[in-house]
Amino acid sequence: MSRKETVRDLEHSIIMGHIDSDDEGYDGMMEGTPGTMELVETALEEGIDPQDILTVFNEAMDQVGVKFESGEYLLPDMLASAECVGEAMEILEPKLAAGSGTGKGKFLIATVKGDLHDIGKNIVITMLKGAGYQVKDLGIDVPADDIVAAVREYQPDYVGLSALLTTTMIEMEHVVKKIREAGFNGVKIFIGGAPTSEEFARKIGADKHCRDAMDTIEKIEETRDVS
Repeated sequence: MSRKETVRDLEHSIIMGHIDSDDEGYDGMMEGTPGTMELVETALEEGIDPQDILTVFNEAMDQVGVKFESGEYLLPDMLASAECVGEAMEILEPKLAAGSGTGKGKFLIATVKGDLHDIGKNIVITMLKGAGYQVKDLGIDVPADDIVAAVREYQPDYVGLSALLTTTMIEMEHVVKKIREAGFNGVKIFIGGAPTSEEFARKIGADKHCRDAMDTIEKIEETRDVS
């Protein structure tokens, strides 16, 4: 199997919620074929960079998010794909650990109130740690006041806000406003998630919109270069 085929099959496996060869997947016909876990191991054996594998995770989950919002996928279907990524992250994290550190700055991250999505956030966390950032994860469904309190206590250089749904991304504006009202004007605020955009980031006063984990790293580095 070529690297291109491995990447293609891995993305498809995640979209289909096919965790391993014993699992039937979304269409009930994938039992006996390599699942996400096997394909991640294959990708690593083939020398595919763990960060490139994380990019595949992002792209697959973006497609899952679109299917969920369109009604093609129900919550159990989305969670099956999320489970694939969550389990696969256990394999990848040790591979990225060698690059971890705390010298580049502190990043506080949370999924905003009303939203229970955390797969994209968790991928970003792993990427940030691998790139040398110290990360504090507040989890999911986090109220604005709790985020502000954590900013006050943790004194991060960056704050990341995640939301998967259009109904919850509006909470981001509330969080940004509260952070600024509390006087933390020097903290760089990053937002991300399927329904968000550059335009929305500007509208609510966030510093950067991030498409995925790799884009988050690039945007932070851009911020560091000009600071």
